[in-house]
Amino acid sequence: MHECHNYDARYSRRDFLTRTTLGLGAATLASLINPLDALTKALPPPGGVLGATHFPAKVKRIIYLLQSGAPSQLDLFDFKPALRRHHGEELPPSVRGTQRLTGMTAGQKTFPMVGTPFAFRQHGQSGAWVSDLMPYTSQIVDELCFVKSMYTEAINHDPAVTFLQSGSQQPGRPSMGSWLSYGLGSENDNLPTFVVLVTKDKMGQPLYARLWGNGFLPSRHQGVQFRTGKDPVLYLSNPPGIGKKDRRRHMDYLRRLQELQHDTLEDPEIEAKIAQYELAFRMQTSVPEVMDVSDEPESSFELYGDDARNAGTFAANCLLARRLAERGVRFIQLYHQGWDHHGGLPAGIRQQTKETDRASAALVIDLKRRGLLDDTLVIWGGEFGRTNYSQGQLTEDNFGRDHHPRCFTLWMAGGGVRKGTTFGETDELGYNVTRDPVHIHDFQATVMYLLGIDHERLTFRHQGRRYRLTDVHGNVVRGLIAS
Repeated sequence: MHECHNYDARYSRRDFLTRTTLGLGAATLASLINPLDALTKALPPPGGVLGATHFPAKVKRIIYLLQSGAPSQLDLFDFKPALRRHHGEELPPSVRGTQRLTGMTAGQKTFPMVGTPFAFRQHGQSGAWVSDLMPYTSQIVDELCFVKSMYTEAINHDPAVTFLQSGSQQPGRPSMGSWLSYGLGSENDNLPTFVVLVTKDKMGQPLYARLWGNGFLPSRHQGVQFRTGKDPVLYLSNPPGIGKKDRRRHMDYLRRLQELQHDTLEDPEIEAKIAQYELAFRMQTSVPEVMDVSDEPESSFELYGDDARNAGTFAANCLLARRLAERGVRFIQLYHQGWDHHGGLPAGIRQQTKETDRASAALVIDLKRRGLLDDTLVIWGGEFGRTNYSQGQLTEDNFGRDHHPRCFTLWMAGGGVRKGTTFGETDELGYNVTRDPVHIHDFQATVMYLLGIDHERLTFRHQGRRYRLTDVHGNVVRGLIAS
């Protein structure tokens, strides 16, 4: 089995053409008869290792709006009137049970419960409860599937966001976008399969490149971060005095050298380097085109807001996410920091929602208008939730909430999900899941299912065992999937 795996990993397109009965001659003859037919039949499929999905896919791509730092579900989506009635009272020990606390509240002698100071109302035909902090999201609730019963084992930010992105609390595993690149491949030869956009000028929990890293998968599957400024992708531009023809000639010579090295060493990473160099060359044209929003109609900026004109803001990145989705990018990951409200929550969460609410809703509306929402999955949420009690002193107009892995809320929109629904439930005080719990691995398995992938069958052999995104467990949550 090990030797078969090594053979598969090293079997290149060139090997295929060389070892086929008539090799390049057959491909050339076929191209003269029918060029398109030759391209699709004489070469290996352009997709990932799966070749084809395990079952019909409901979506083709994902836009993941990750709210780094963990938004307070109790102040945005999970309305708890009982928590208001018991505001300031001690959290009953029977509710907290043996819950492990962070070092920031473990030493507290009192745990006063905090009802949200923000108004909640029901919206849409679905009657979903949404805080007044999210006026734009409230207008699209009938497109959303709220999951209020998410939970995780991770209690601190770094392991929690690592777990959410890679299926493991320990660094080193491939991210979700890398797994999808590996399994499904790209729909656009001129752009990366996996693109990352980080809101500029935001403080918060650190974001490391390993969160969109390829781990032990071939390096061509890592996420590529697009930045603001003159060079959206680092080291993509030619140095002074080097033109496109010079770069092409350099690439051709470099490719020949690398192919000679591959013939000797048969290292698949050499092929990955060749592919990355060629993609970088094509991106010199494709990236400036996708980043230039001057061709966007005025209606786009009216929808996303004035922030969309300011490159690097969350709104601008949401607009770019739509442009990337139009061009067939498989996985588009947005990160927005600043949700870690251990103190000063009322003022802090107002600022965060002001920066994200309009653009998040606009993205869903824009995708729907353009006919893209049916085959795109949009995800909005953080790495865990926030406590129903105050961290530190509770005052009349100020409080904070600590990390809470036992329950949190995220929403999804797009193809394959049950729109206009709320899945799962927490207790009346918003501390424990009481119905339909959804573990991180369950969530990941469901996302993979929507893309047509059996999460147990997309694996990679590394250091003597087969790995997958969902590690050793996880179940597709059928209640989230539209019939």
